Amino acid sequence: MPEPRIAVLLPCYNEEAAIAATVAGFRAALPGADIYVYDNNSRDRTVEVARAAGAIVRTERIQGKGAVVRRMFADVDADVYVMADGDATYDAASAPAMVARLLGEQLDMIVGARITQIEAAYRRGHRFGNAVLTGMLARLFGRSFTDILSGYRVFSRRFVKSFPVLSAGFEIETEISVHALELRMPVAEVATPYYERPEGSASKLSTYRDGFRILRTILTLYRIERPVLFFGAIGAVLALLGLLLAVPLVITYMHTHLVPRLPTAVMVTGLMILAALCLFAGLILDTVVRGRREMRRLAYLSHRAPGVERREG
Repeated sequence: MPEPRIAVLLPCYNEEAAIAATVAGFRAALPGADIYVYDNNSRDRTVEVARAAGAIVRTERIQGKGAVVRRMFADVDADVYVMADGDATYDAASAPAMVARLLGEQLDMIVGARITQIEAAYRRGHRFGNAVLTGMLARLFGRSFTDILSGYRVFSRRFVKSFPVLSAGFEIETEISVHALELRMPVAEVATPYYERPEGSASKLSTYRDGFRILRTILTLYRIERPVLFFGAIGAVLALLGLLLAVPLVITYMHTHLVPRLPTAVMVTGLMILAALCLFAGLILDTVVRGRREMRRLAYLSHRAPGVERREG
């Protein structure tokens, strides 16, 4: 039976101190895989070190992890994709079991949930922010993962080739998670060790700046994917405010048959019109979203499930 083509994708930015160990780890864990290092305008020797370690090195000039992932998913052709960061923090030895589970259960994505006891590897602020964002994603979309910000993932070909990458930075993991949830793909999550960065390697993640961008991405995706609920909530707030302002007017009118506060009456009318417009906007956009979701689903179904080729061979 033919073996699946496995590609290891490593987005990198200034990882001279860690990329050689990362490539070596995945080479040992997946000896038959093609290992790609996509450099994102590094100012150190990341490209030279990665090439010397035996990786296939390519460059993405548009800055941001989202741009790198967009390029990797578009360019690389494989049956199974293993994506990790190039900082030697993810456990390469876990990759064979994750790949085997993806193929054996015909899943489309496996998330490596980070487990560590080293405070420096996974700072308390990052853990708290991850928990808050994960809980928010579960509340907005109905289900979630325990670690939506993990950069260690294994994908099927049909996931990668049906995923329209829109994010520019570290919010890409959130967009990936929402894509899987929206198309109701078969997914799983496994616990994997998470290590401290090697000496000389520094994190590029800003707790507050990138946390805000991820939060903004969640809200944006909720507006895009759940327009009836999003605009309906705004319309409900406007309608409630209009009703509260209208109560004194109605009471006065019932007693005097006059509307003495004309500006308030005009405001109430405007609020109710805006509330109705929000509701209808949500309904119209929901039809558009349904069509877009159907197109993504068709693109997803145009590829075989992982593992099918091996059994048919």
